[in-house]
Amino acid sequence: MSLLRSSSMHPGWPMPAGPLRVRAGVVRLRPVRLRDGAVWSRTRLADRAHLEPWEPATGMDWETRHAITSWPSVCSGLRSEARKGRMLPYVIEVDGQFSGQLTIGNVTHGALRSAWIGYWVASSITGGGVATAALALGLDHCFGPVMLHRVEATVRPENAASRAVLTKAGFREEGLLRRYLEVDGAWRDHKLVAITVEELNGSAASALVRHGHANWT
Repeated sequence: MSLLRSSSMHPGWPMPAGPLRVRAGVVRLRPVRLRDGAVWSRTRLADRAHLEPWEPATGMDWETRHAITSWPSVCSGLRSEARKGRMLPYVIEVDGQFSGQLTIGNVTHGALRSAWIGYWVASSITGGGVATAALALGLDHCFGPVMLHRVEATVRPENAASRAVLTKAGFREEGLLRRYLEVDGAWRDHKLVAITVEELNGSAASALVRHGHANWT
């Protein structure tokens, strides 16, 4: 009975996604784990200059927020939201190694069947196709097992690299959100981009393969 209730509440969780091969290696998505704490903290602290300019303010300094002691509550919160059917928090793995995170949030079923998606990858693997592959796997998971109809994302106009990733995955621009989020010390405009299941020809991952950006393993 509890298994049926869980499946009905949140289809697609905690199912992993992938694999897909890109220049940097084999990309997979799998649920966050408590034992990710050390590598999560180490990566986030080392990549502060790479990540902080694009991430919303939280009212907590970067060092405290990403100390290894912060991970148990972060992980617990993410997994709690997943159990309630509102979120799918994934680790991006490259060749089996923690390389970033992809989060599908505000999961809504019923007549809307929508969610937002966000991601980050370690600076050591940027440019290797990892973010694009992870995003494609996340989209296919949303439109497949999770049974959503629409996925959206927001991105700062200045973030050319992330905008390129979203475009390559098939997202289209819908508008500009003025002073949308407090990021890097100021209220920043963000572009709203989205994609619906009808706009994909097969799947996002298969489109990457067709265009030579990835390969099946």
